[in-house]
Amino acid sequence: MRYDEFVAEVRELGEYQDNREAAQVTEEVLAVLATRLPDESVDKLAAQLPDPLGAELREAGQPGAHAFGTEEFCRRVAERTGSREDTARHDAGAVLTAVAENVSGGELNQLLSHLPSGYAPLFGRAGLA
Repeated sequence: MRYDEFVAEVRELGEYQDNREAAQVTEEVLAVLATRLPDESVDKLAAQLPDPLGAELREAGQPGAHAFGTEEFCRRVAERTGSREDTARHDAGAVLTAVAENVSGGELNQLLSHLPSGYAPLFGRAGLA
């Protein structure tokens, strides 16, 4: 998938006004996700995302994963985007659902295995919660 196609999918899922807004939200959500995942998962996910998203994900990653739940995840997204937490939850859902739809099933399973079950709905996988 190309970058513009990924951003267009996020735009549609999140019902954003334009691709610029969708791209900004995508970058911020992925940056928070990168801090939550172990380094090897960041690298594997980045390899399946179109550049520049893959490169930005790698840059945002930090040595060692930080353990936090979905409430903290959304709080961090809200802080980065300057939005309210309920808006940040919507933003996270749009971006992470696009991720889930565009990475291999094996990569998605591996990704979700590093996160508590409460994250599954953000990836559009409520049945796994």
